[in-house]
This record gives sequence, structure tokens and C-alpha cells, in this order.
Amino acid sequence: MKLLITGGAGFIGSAVVRLAMARGYSVVNVDALTYAACLDNVAQCADSANYAFEQADIRDRAALDAVFAKHQPDAVMHLAAESHVDRSIDGPGDFIETNITGTYNMLEAARAYWVSKGKPDSFRFHHISTDEVFGSLPADPSVKFTEDTPYDPRSPYSSSKAASDHLVRAWHETYGLPVVLTNCSNNYGPYHFPEKLVPVIILNALAGKDLPIYGDGANIRDWLFVEDHADALLLVVEKGVLGRSYNIGGENERTNLELVKTLCEILDRKRPKATGSYADQITFVTDRPGHDARYAIDPTRIRTELGWRPSVTVEEGLERTVDWYLANDAWWKPLQARHGVGTRLGTGEKAKETA
Repeated sequence: MKLLITGGAGFIGSAVVRLAMARGYSVVNVDALTYAACLDNVAQCADSANYAFEQADIRDRAALDAVFAKHQPDAVMHLAAESHVDRSIDGPGDFIETNITGTYNMLEAARAYWVSKGKPDSFRFHHISTDEVFGSLPADPSVKFTEDTPYDPRSPYSSSKAASDHLVRAWHETYGLPVVLTNCSNNYGPYHFPEKLVPVIILNALAGKDLPIYGDGANIRDWLFVEDHADALLLVVEKGVLGRSYNIGGENERTNLELVKTLCEILDRKRPKATGSYADQITFVTDRPGHDARYAIDPTRIRTELGWRPSVTVEEGLERTVDWYLANDAWWKPLQARHGVGTRLGTGEKAKETA
């Protein structure tokens, strides 16, 4: 099977590319190489005859048509997106253009290609999304997101992803495009761009900087190891029921404060400070505007229909993640010079100034 994977030089996309290549798929990696992309993420695949890279922007329909015509994929895995909530607060326009208009372009390019091939039943358009489209959950641990949870996005990022989900469903219902959808919980793991919580904490700790936690750190997330997520995504594109969505979770709920303390404990063992603990660097900062209180996924559908479960606990996954960052400073050090990395974003100040 030949997969066209958008955003394959990003964090989750590159994990999918690496796993797909290891399992014998042919892969066409389509990425615009914006600020969070890094071709080093897929360097191990670059020399394979089964791998091709196309630098193209999903906002450019003509470029997409050319990629489909050239590579003739059997399935699409659409991961390309602007994904950082804080950046969406400061500059929502990029999220509207990429996540909504870009997804529209992908759907139309895929539909035109599918029609030109005689509408093969085997073709798949797999849209990868987020649990943030469902909004915020109460503290009650018995309440979780299911595939039937009403959408209630709270940030420009989650709103743009919700819109893209609706477009994908509409193209299935209106045009018959064979689609599957997935909504995942918070990913972490190797090659995570250093603007998200887990890599920020690891790298700030090593640099002796403050470990910033929004609000009181009580916000709860369900943490999903990125390699587990990649495994689930390939399973869905192969075996998911057409028109169906699948929620993918790590079954690992932790508060942000608990997560940071776990990272500090791991670092204390693996790279101990001269005195004290890395936890001494924890600093509470002004909360993000509209910060959702809790996300948690009910994984019943993907477990019962497709037989998938995550393979690692959050403690095991964090240990592997810390090991990777300690061994790969040549990867992350250059990325720290990219725009916005290491600075506080998402306060809304920029948006106010430019409104």
C-alpha cells in the first residue's frame, strides 16, 4: 500500500512515516516545512526506494493535484496542521488557513484523484484530529469523551480542527469520499518540537531554567505515547469502518503538575543536579486564556472494533522520552533558535494588538 502522509516531517506525522516504512509501506511525505517541521525526523527513511518527499503546502491546490498525479497513492493520512494552542491564541489566521482551507484543498484534491481512478472501494482518506474539539470535561473520572460527544471547541486551534472534521464528514456524506477519522489525546515522545509541555520541561530543567506550569497545574490530560498513536493510526487506515471516527487515548490521565513532577523524578535519577531536585525549578505562571480543565478519552470503540490498546504507561513513556532527549541534543539544540521557541505565547496580547 502506498500512503500519502501530509505533515510527515512534524512530530506525529514523522512517527507515522517511520513506523509505516518499518512495516513495508510505500510512503509519500508531503510537508510545507514550516517552523515546527524537521526533515531530521525522517532521515532514516530518506534513502529508501519506498520513500518520497514532496515539499508542498496544503493551501496550494495545484501543488496537491500534482502530487496525487505523480505518486498515485492508495490512501491519504492527513496530519498536516497548525497545532499549538498558544500560537493559535496569538495568531489565529494561520490556523484558519491551514487547518480549514488546507483540509478543504486536501479533500478536493483527493476527491478529484479518486474520481479519476474510477472511485476505487479500497481508497481511504484518513483525517487525524484532536480530542480538543470536544471541549472540556468535569473532574468526574467516569465522564470521558466518546465518538458521540457533542463538539464544543474553546480555542482557535480546536475550533479550526472541529471545522476540518466537519468538512471531512461532509465530503463523505455528500460526495461519497471514503473517509475515516480519528481524534487523539495529548501526544508526547521522541522528536516532539520544543514548544510543548513535555519537551519544554525536560529542556528547561537541563538548562537550569524555570519549569513553567499554567495556573495551579490542576488541568488534566490523557497522555498518549506518540509511537502508540502511530500504531493506532495505521490500524485505522487499514481496518477502520468507512465514515466512522475512532477516539485514540493513552488511558493515562494525569494533572499537568503530576506530569511535571514525574519528569523531574526521572531526571533526578538520570541526570542528577549537584544539589536539590529539578522540582525546585517548578514555577506557576498566569494561566492560558480559556484553558480547558480536563480531557479524557473513552477508548471502547477502537478497543472492541479494532483490538487496539496503548502499549506503555505514561511513566514508561516518559522514561523513554527523557532518555531520547538526553541522547539527542544535536537534534533539539538547533530547534531552540526557531521563532517563538522558549518564549511565553498564548497570552492574547499579540492578538489584542493586531485586532
